Amino acid sequence: MTDCIRITITRTAGSVPREAGTQMLVHADHIEGTIGGGTLEWEAMAEARQMLADGRETLTRTIPLGPALGQCCGGSVTLTWDKTDAITATPKRPLWIYGAGHVGRAIVHVMDPLPDFEITWVDTHTDRFPETEVTTLVAKDPAQIVKHAPTDADHLILTYSHDIDLALCHAVLRHEFHSAGLIGSATKWARFKTRLAALGHTPAQISRIACPIGDPRLGKHPQAIALGVATSMIAGQNSRTRDRTA
Repeated sequence: MTDCIRITITRTAGSVPREAGTQMLVHADHIEGTIGGGTLEWEAMAEARQMLADGRETLTRTIPLGPALGQCCGGSVTLTWDKTDAITATPKRPLWIYGAGHVGRAIVHVMDPLPDFEITWVDTHTDRFPETEVTTLVAKDPAQIVKHAPTDADHLILTYSHDIDLALCHAVLRHEFHSAGLIGSATKWARFKTRLAALGHTPAQISRIACPIGDPRLGKHPQAIALGVATSMIAGQNSRTRDRTA
C-alpha cells in the first residue's frame, strides 16, 4: 500500500471552508484533493507528513479556526487523519437530463465537473450529443427510458419537442423520483398541468414538477439557466450532506 494519510473533515460548526465529509490524501511529495486551503490545510498536511515520518496511523482533533489558526472563518472543524491509500467513495446523486440542445449542453457543462452528481444524458439521436464523458443514452422515445432511472434520481426535462416533454413528465410521475424540473413558460406549464391531470395525475403529484427551472432573475440565456439549476441542486445536495453527518 502506498504510504499516505487521508484527512477527513468529520464535523463542522459555524463558518468553515468545506463541509463535513470532505477528504484529501497527503503523500510525502504530493497531495490529492483539498479540505479548503489556507492555514488549516497547510497545518493538516504538515501533521499528516509528520505521521508518515513517525509511523502513526490515526489522529482526531477539533480545531477552532479563529483562535488556533487566525483564519477569518471563525468556526471549528474536527479532522481525522488515518493511514490509507484512497479517498472514500461517496454515493453520487443520479441526475437524468433529457435533451441535448443549448440548455442541456449548458447544464451538463456546469454540472459534470461537480463530484456529487452522476449524469445520464438522454436524447433521440447520437449526433445531438457533443463529445462528452458523461453517460449518454439514445432513444427514439425517451419516455421509455424513464423506468430505468434510479428511484432517487433528479430529472431535468428540456427536449426540443413539447410532445416529448409531456410524455417525459407523464413517465416521471408514474415512476418514483427525487425531483423533476421542466423547462418552459407559465403558459406551457398551465397547458401541461391540464393535460397531466387528464392523464390521471393529481394536483399534488403534478406540483412535484418544477417549471420553469433555474432562477428567472438570472435571465433566459442557456448558461444563466444552467447556473440557476446548478445553484439549486448544489444547495439541495449540501442539505443532504448535512443531514447525513449531523
